Amino acid sequence: MLIKGHELFHQEASASYQASLEACPWQHIDDTGTRVNGDNHYCHLVDSPLATHYRTLPSKSRLSVLKVLLNQESLIFRLNDETLELLQKLKVAQKSIQVIKTLPREQDLEQAFIQDWLNSHLPNLKHSQQQAVLSSLAIAAYHAQTTFPIVELLICDNAPQFKLITSELALCWVHEGRHYKKLEPTIPYHQRLHKQFLRSFWSFYHRLNAYRQQPNEEEAALLEHQFERLFSIQTGYDALDKLIARTYCRKTQLLMALRHPEIELHNNPAELGVRHRVRKRKISFTHESLMGFRLGIPSCHFSPLLENLASIFTNILLIVFRASRRFCRFLT
Repeated sequence: MLIKGHELFHQEASASYQASLEACPWQHIDDTGTRVNGDNHYCHLVDSPLATHYRTLPSKSRLSVLKVLLNQESLIFRLNDETLELLQKLKVAQKSIQVIKTLPREQDLEQAFIQDWLNSHLPNLKHSQQQAVLSSLAIAAYHAQTTFPIVELLICDNAPQFKLITSELALCWVHEGRHYKKLEPTIPYHQRLHKQFLRSFWSFYHRLNAYRQQPNEEEAALLEHQFERLFSIQTGYDALDKLIARTYCRKTQLLMALRHPEIELHNNPAELGVRHRVRKRKISFTHESLMGFRLGIPSCHFSPLLENLASIFTNILLIVFRASRRFCRFLT
């Protein structure tokens, strides 16, 4: 009774999600583990300034991310020139690519057909390679379709399932900074190097954030030069130098705000949205069905002010409850 007969609400949620994608070409995205009927699932979250959309699926692969972005239960697949480029990027064997080229071109293909075709034409294909093939075909179909808004830019962490789906990708600076914060040098000299670099890291972050308020080409060129200088140094502390080199390889994604100053430098909107699911998981632990899960997660986006007020109110209630409990113990 509680989980059925709510199709009108589901339709309204789907319509609001589509409207938010149409209004905003960039989206924040994240996921978190959850439980459905005792099995591991993943709650995916897509967030924009207009709305937050939740979707729970058994996995967090690229195919799952595409289902979330398309708001569909099943995917379509397509072979075209983009598919062949993606197969190369995902390092599918050339021998397999030659076989895949025999698929019908520029046609929407159902998942059942593709799965049967792969089983018959490439029966020895490893699972990872099969997933790469399916992802390439599905991404190409996503970009070719015209019935649902296509997200042009994702803001996320460096998880592999978010890559190659959109034409542009922006990485979260806060996630990047966490890797440096996790370092625990024991030698005093290394501790000083670590502390100095962290200061430089966040100083550059604040300069980049200030650029977003008044963007201009001259400042963008200066910030790009400062990024290259900061993340190409050799400190002599091996663990720190490896992180610096890794950050340098992510230059394009971390400096996406130079081309799109309207986007955030972090993925905090999605992180805050995930907290709703985490709180629910701590209280309920699991749902017995996906339908129950859909009704257990709010589909609306609360403003930061309301979230802060709710948090303050909750803390006040906790303080009152603890004080009353101590008082009762004192009386007894």
